[in-house]
Amino acid sequence: MSDSDKEAFYEKLKTQLEETTTFPTKYLYKFIVPTTGNQVNEVQDLFDQGGAVINTRKSRSGKYVSVSIHLDVENAEEVISYYQKAEKIEGIISL
Repeated sequence: MSDSDKEAFYEKLKTQLEETTTFPTKYLYKFIVPTTGNQVNEVQDLFDQGGAVINTRKSRSGKYVSVSIHLDVENAEEVISYYQKAEKIEGIISL
């Protein structure tokens, strides 16, 4: 995804969040990460702050881990900032 595509995606997401969500709220992030490296720990470290509830589940093949994170957020910008930080983790897929 090009930088301009990412900007458009996040701008659309921000609008949707502001139209459908009352902040502050508990937001659910879901990611799929490969088990080939340290990606699960990287995701956990990113969200490891007060109130984050993190659940993981390995795929049947064991090649991937599903990571679900419930986190209290103050606004749409905070939601998006976590997605932008997470996208830097190698092989991560946001759901």
